[in-house]
Amino acid sequence: MRASLERFLRKQWRRVGAWHVVLLPLSLLFLLAVSLRRLAYRAAWLRSYRLPVPVIIVGNINVGGSGKTPFTIWLAELLQRNGYSPAIISRGYLGSGEAISPVFGNSDPTEVGDEPVMMAKHGSWPVWVGRDRVAVGKRLLEAHLECNVILCDDGLQHYRLQRDLEIVIVDGEYGFGNGLLLPAGPLREGRCRLKSVDAVIYNGGSPRPGAHSMLLEGELFRSVGLPVETSRADMLKGKAICAVAGIGNPDRFFNQLQQMGLAFERRPFADHHSFTREDLQSIKADVILMTEKDAIKCAAFAQPNWWYLPVATKVDEKLASFILTKLRNFDGP
Repeated sequence: MRASLERFLRKQWRRVGAWHVVLLPLSLLFLLAVSLRRLAYRAAWLRSYRLPVPVIIVGNINVGGSGKTPFTIWLAELLQRNGYSPAIISRGYLGSGEAISPVFGNSDPTEVGDEPVMMAKHGSWPVWVGRDRVAVGKRLLEAHLECNVILCDDGLQHYRLQRDLEIVIVDGEYGFGNGLLLPAGPLREGRCRLKSVDAVIYNGGSPRPGAHSMLLEGELFRSVGLPVETSRADMLKGKAICAVAGIGNPDRFFNQLQQMGLAFERRPFADHHSFTREDLQSIKADVILMTEKDAIKCAAFAQPNWWYLPVATKVDEKLASFILTKLRNFDGP
C-alpha cells in the first residue's frame, strides 16, 4: 500500500492538475510555517546549538531519496584520506529505537535504520543515531574524543543544530517535480533555499550551471548472504531475473540494470521497506537482484540466488577541494 502511494505521489508531483489547485492553499500554509520556523532560528527566538567540531550537513529539499547516503560515505572516505577523523550522525529513518545509540555493521536495521547500518558497514568511522541530532552529536563526541568533524545525514531542516557547511543533493533525473511545496508538490522548502547552501550536487542527469555533478556506478554484483562471492552482469544474462528496490527512486536502480544489458521483471517497494522472507519467497525467478540498502535487510534470510549491486560514488574534484578548503579555514566554535 505504501509503495503504491509513493509511486502515485511521485507521478502526480511531476505535473500540475486540478487537484493541485485544491492543495495549493495547504502548500502556502506549509511555506509560511517553514519560513517562520527558519526565521525563528535565525533571529534566535528558537535556540540552536553549536558543537565543538565543524558540522557538515548533507540533505535535500525534496521528499524522498536523492543519493545522500552514498555521498555521505564518499565524503567520510575523502576526509579520512586527508587526515580527518569523521563521524556520522543520523535520525535513523523508520528505525524503531528512540534512544541515542551507536550503529555497527551488524546492527539491526529495524531498530536503527537501514542507511545508518549501510554507512557503518562501509568504514571505520563512528555512526550514531537519535531523534535529537544535537544530543546525538554531544554523546558521540564524549565517546569519541578523536572525532574532529561530524557529518549529519539528512539534517538540512534540523535547524537546532548549527552547521558550518550545507550540501544539498538533488535527484538529477526527477529534479524538483512540479516545483511546489508539500502537499501539492514534493518540496520541503522552496527552491530559493538552494541559494543559501554551500554546494548543490545533481545525482545523475545533465550537468547544471553552477552545480556539481555526481554519479553512482556499479559493475560487480555481490551475494546478499555471502558478500565475498561476486558475479558479473554477463553471467546473469539469459536467466529469469526479478529486480526489487525499496529506495526513494526505484527507477534509478532499474535503469542502471537495464544499461548493464539485463532483462528483468521490476518489483518496486516503498522507500525503506522492511523486507521479510515472505516478500521474496513467492517470486518465481532464477535470480533476484536488489540494492545494497535492501540487501542489509535481507541478509539474515538470503538465498544463494540473491545478489545486490554495490555502487561507487563519483564526484567532480572541484567539490572535494572546496570542502577541504572550507574545513582548513574552520576557526572553531
